Amino acid sequence: MSESSMPIVAVVEPAESERAVATILLAFATDPMARWTYPDPQQYLLHFPGFIRGLGGAAFADGTAWQVDDHAGAMLWLRPGAHSDEEALGALIETTIPQERQGEIGAIVEQMARYHPVEPHWHLPLIGVDPLHQRKGYGAALLQDALQRCDRDHLPAYLESSNPANIGLYRRHGFEVTGTIQAGSSPPVTPMRRAAR
Repeated sequence: MSESSMPIVAVVEPAESERAVATILLAFATDPMARWTYPDPQQYLLHFPGFIRGLGGAAFADGTAWQVDDHAGAMLWLRPGAHSDEEALGALIETTIPQERQGEIGAIVEQMARYHPVEPHWHLPLIGVDPLHQRKGYGAALLQDALQRCDRDHLPAYLESSNPANIGLYRRHGFEVTGTIQAGSSPPVTPMRRAAR
């Protein structure tokens, strides 16, 4: 992609938050972990937007949600000190996930907490590109833009990849695998950290 045709990354304005949620919802429609959580399409469409808001909704208020080329892709970053809405996520798990799967999800959440950095860092809970626009460099453009901010802050970045197909992209941007998270019948989730620069 030439410099003149680089995708335009912009902050998601508060009035556009639902567009960003919709983009991420489409992007995760074939994500192994998202669809293990909600294998029924109707349940996925109904409940996964709540997971998106719970995991990264604080980014909308903080101005740390970004989109690329009119919402072809979107990402939600949590600034240092910001967190996912654990109360909302817990309520969603309790009310929308079958009882027999809740234990496995609880074990995954516990493992995630063990890998999560304790020092100040930027956390990327969600990034996704609309399937109509994948393989056009939008994910790389989003990551590159955000990681420049991490570097200006001289802080590490952290994410959990729920799709093995994305690990190569994250590695190309300096993330390293720090382990594997898995419980029961769940697909693996890969925690990854990018050192401060």
